[in-house]
Amino acid sequence: MFNRIGLTTLFLFVFSISLSAQKVYYPSAEKWETRTPDQVRIDPGKLKEAVDFAVQNESKAPRNLELAHYQTFGREPYGEAVGAFKERGAMTGIIIRNGYIVAEWGQPNRVDMTFSVTKSFLSTVVGLAFDRGLVRSLQDRAADYSAPVLIYRQPEKNDDPEKFGQSRFLDLFESEHNRQITWEHLLRQTSDWEGSLWGKPEWADRPDRDPAKWIGRPRSAVGTVYEYNDVRVNVLALAALNVWRRPLPEVLKENVMDEIGASNTWRWLGYENSWVVIDGKIIQSVSGGGHWGGGMFISARDMARFGLLTARNGKWREKQILSAEFIRQARTPTGPQPTYGFMNWFLNTDKKHYPSAPASAFVHVGNGTNIIYIDPENDLVIVLRWIENGKIDEFIGKINASLK
Repeated sequence: MFNRIGLTTLFLFVFSISLSAQKVYYPSAEKWETRTPDQVRIDPGKLKEAVDFAVQNESKAPRNLELAHYQTFGREPYGEAVGAFKERGAMTGIIIRNGYIVAEWGQPNRVDMTFSVTKSFLSTVVGLAFDRGLVRSLQDRAADYSAPVLIYRQPEKNDDPEKFGQSRFLDLFESEHNRQITWEHLLRQTSDWEGSLWGKPEWADRPDRDPAKWIGRPRSAVGTVYEYNDVRVNVLALAALNVWRRPLPEVLKENVMDEIGASNTWRWLGYENSWVVIDGKIIQSVSGGGHWGGGMFISARDMARFGLLTARNGKWREKQILSAEFIRQARTPTGPQPTYGFMNWFLNTDKKHYPSAPASAFVHVGNGTNIIYIDPENDLVIVLRWIENGKIDEFIGKINASLK
């Protein structure tokens, strides 16, 4: 039997454990608590200096994102838009420490395109498939999970003599090269997948400066060369849809966004021609970014919730939303590109991306620039939207200088 001293010691131990557990804060769906900079050991004056710096360095690209597209990617071969664009809002940011909002500016609840941050949501639904055994191993060949895809075209006559003998199906992994590609190769952008999807040849995305290399170039062995390529990202999206057999936005909403208390305002879109038929249902295959329009349209607040989920190693309160094993693989450097994990987990390996940030920091990044910055060492999550890309490291340096 415990004496009084023993009971007191036990009580203090349990009480300290309780306090420790309370330190890990997760916002509810209804409310996200704030803290003053001093409460989370941030210098208010230096924090203001960092925020002012971000506001002063808003992206110089047009706010009309369709115009911005045709000034950049739209000038590539087959660069015409096939998805929706939306005029963006003002330069926006959120700074979170220990889970609490410390600073917020711009239009944090405005829904805007987030471009390639969409890729991080795409890899997440692949991670969910892995966690549930729908994909047994990420090192498995994607072809072994692939079924012929019936593209939806209406109206279309199946007895058209001009199409006699032509397959109505799309096989993503039919060629000898493509049959060797694993889920991991697709996630790491090292597949060198060959072909066209949704009217976009893979060679036309960020094409080689030498037109002679556009067609018929030698293929690299799968896994040996990293190439950032949105056609291949969309291949992964369609392959994941084939596994889930239901719209990927539904999968994300049910298993992630609702669980972390995200709003109901985000939308994940595909292209005007990316419709397929699965189990008698017409489903849009979503895009992995806004390269030709579409992708994830989302608020900075909801981006911050997703960032907090990845900062907490896939856990939200007592529930493991995304397995620690998938997160571990996502944060493992890619051989040919050590600053890249899974899409779109950019790693700060050897501080190459952001010299002012810890090497353990990582980011989800999209054009614009849209960025979700995670610094596990300092329990920081930062969302920046529409900042000049070349100013991000200097901003991070100012934030780190504000930490007490």
